[in-house]
Amino acid sequence: MTHLQTFHIPQTVGATDADSRLGHDLIGAWQTDGILQVATEPAQDRVITDAIEASARFFRLPMPVKAGHVSDLTYSGYIASGEEVTAGEADYSEIFTVCPDIAADDPRVRHRWPCHGPVPWPDPGYARRMRALMDQFGSIGQRLLRLIALGLDLADLDALTGLTTDGWHHMRVLRFPALSEQTSRGIGAHTDYGLLVIAAQDDVGGLFIRPPVDGERRNRNWLDTESSAGRYENEEPWTYVTPQPSVLTVFPGDIMQFLTGGRLLSTPHKVKLNTRERFALAYFHEPGFNTTIRPFADPAGDDSIHYGTHFTNMFVRCYPDRVTTRRIEAEDRLSILRDLRDQQPAG
Repeated sequence: MTHLQTFHIPQTVGATDADSRLGHDLIGAWQTDGILQVATEPAQDRVITDAIEASARFFRLPMPVKAGHVSDLTYSGYIASGEEVTAGEADYSEIFTVCPDIAADDPRVRHRWPCHGPVPWPDPGYARRMRALMDQFGSIGQRLLRLIALGLDLADLDALTGLTTDGWHHMRVLRFPALSEQTSRGIGAHTDYGLLVIAAQDDVGGLFIRPPVDGERRNRNWLDTESSAGRYENEEPWTYVTPQPSVLTVFPGDIMQFLTGGRLLSTPHKVKLNTRERFALAYFHEPGFNTTIRPFADPAGDDSIHYGTHFTNMFVRCYPDRVTTRRIEAEDRLSILRDLRDQQPAG
């Protein structure tokens, strides 16, 4: 069994020797294991528990009620089991996605920016619990990014947090059904498209991650010609992430791999169903929607990712038949993204 390294994150992060050592230790853990754990306090655990309990109540609602919480403007809202696709195969998880909650009269919504709109919340209590949790994860994410900058020996302590100003932070609340004769698949092998993933799970277990393997090339998921979906699904090694109380699991996404030139690799992961239902929360600490990202090693070069385009492409790929995707395509909202990219300053 692999024992994941667990770290205590300080309330403030500066350019101190202690913080620098911690940052280097975080980098070392990711380069060895592909994942690390962050310790939480009792007050933080209560926020997580409240969110999971509220989500369990939502997922127990009748299907017609859950299916009513879908938007054609944003990818926020309910996703039925089997609706999400990884490597051409349906995943068996129910999801409530929480993207930035943007009012219908916001100029970005009125100007037809893809993926922008209000969250179709089930009720105010659920919204309050999810917002509290995302605020908590967001605080941890910002401190982690400053530590990572120290660990990467970047000259600017805010080289990463500067990208996440008004970040497109979002979260997926997941319910996995119990194992059945039909399938043991929860979510197929994939890497996550964003910058930093912070996750919590209940005590059931089912998450597996793939650590870095010497000589193994990780796909550049941000390119149309490459995809990590389904890659290495049935090839060892995979590490089972044992549920533990009072910890979060944290790993890099595709944007982190791109920024660091592969020094930090996006972590492949998958979920297998267990003998009883399981709940998990996956939070994505992200750059701003209209942010253009360039590798640290070549900030003036031509190689770049426009985050909003990247996010939209990933969701269109995963949800080809969703009402949101159909509206994006029918109204050619992708042209808005092209205009946004063209307006970005060069270099």
